[in-house]
Amino acid sequence: MKKLRIATFNINGIRARLPNLLEWLEREKPDIVCLQELKALDKDFPAAELESVGYGAIWHGQASWNGVAILARDAQPLESRRGLPGDEDDSHSRYLEAAVHGVLVGCLYLPNGNPQPGPKFDYKLAWFERLIDYAQALQASDHPVVLAGDYNVVPTDMDIYNPRSWLKDALLQPESRECYQRLLDQGWTDSLRHLYPDERIYTFWDYFRQHWQKNSGLRIDHLLLNPAASPYLSEAGVDAWVRNQPHPSDHAPTWIRLASRKRR
Repeated sequence: MKKLRIATFNINGIRARLPNLLEWLEREKPDIVCLQELKALDKDFPAAELESVGYGAIWHGQASWNGVAILARDAQPLESRRGLPGDEDDSHSRYLEAAVHGVLVGCLYLPNGNPQPGPKFDYKLAWFERLIDYAQALQASDHPVVLAGDYNVVPTDMDIYNPRSWLKDALLQPESRECYQRLLDQGWTDSLRHLYPDERIYTFWDYFRQHWQKNSGLRIDHLLLNPAASPYLSEAGVDAWVRNQPHPSDHAPTWIRLASRKRR
């Protein structure tokens, strides 16, 4: 398999953060990127600007909310699915899937679920159930698969600076964590946690109360690997410097590196 650097980044408005995105792409040169929260219609997606720095793209936009995209360096992603199966009435742009550089990549933006309890939390759990059902077949594939995105789940208390401050938040509810664990129980590998089981690593810092300055973060952006992909995992990390740019997203890009040969 080709050596690959694969990243996920909740951009929180692609038009507003486009300079930050382009700077990051040119500096870090990821091979595959999953973007969430485009907050833009399909016609407003900056395909030409991305092409100018060497990235082909597919996208699934939506006005003001949601929106996902997959970028590929020096390649064009081959779309295989748009939207999760299981609810024909769900119009949210939250899932996009493509074959690129020899890997099948699912880009997802899981519902936030706040406030909970309530209909938004119910929708989060229903969407999670659809993901779990669909992921089962992907997990069993002989082809390398990566499910990357903003899962809006803090898997354990190790993944948050202070769980007491977020006890009522949908991201920490037992039901949310149980759904995430069910994905892992299928055989998916949480890349970053697999390589760094005991480190506090964050991917999101709220805009409020100086959370970035105090490193009061959460880990909610994940890259899950199926058994066909996990033996190639060699590195993982967070490009936290992006969070310190002017007018940043409240997330930082999270990435993995897959080696060209299986690790022993």
